[in-house]
Amino acid sequence: MKTFLISYDLMGPETREDYVQLITHIKSFTYWAKPLKSVWLIKTDKGIAEVRNELKQYTDSNDKILVIDVSGANWATSNISTQITEWLKNNI
Repeated sequence: MKTFLISYDLMGPETREDYVQLITHIKSFTYWAKPLKSVWLIKTDKGIAEVRNELKQYTDSNDKILVIDVSGANWATSNISTQITEWLKNNI
């Protein structure tokens, strides 16, 4: 399995139905964490382009999505919850 960092800039309010669906889709992955407001981490067998394409279906044409493979990456945090840092330890 690979671990991907997902970030996005939504040009409309996150309460819009499209964005609720985007967040619901991200949470549908078995392994996920949300360390920052618009940053997510997921662990999946899917490819990076497949993940990006799935997310695009819930966004508008002017929204931005970034997906980065962080499998095996080094990381450091500040003021991030223990729950998230434990997730990082177990999944990256």
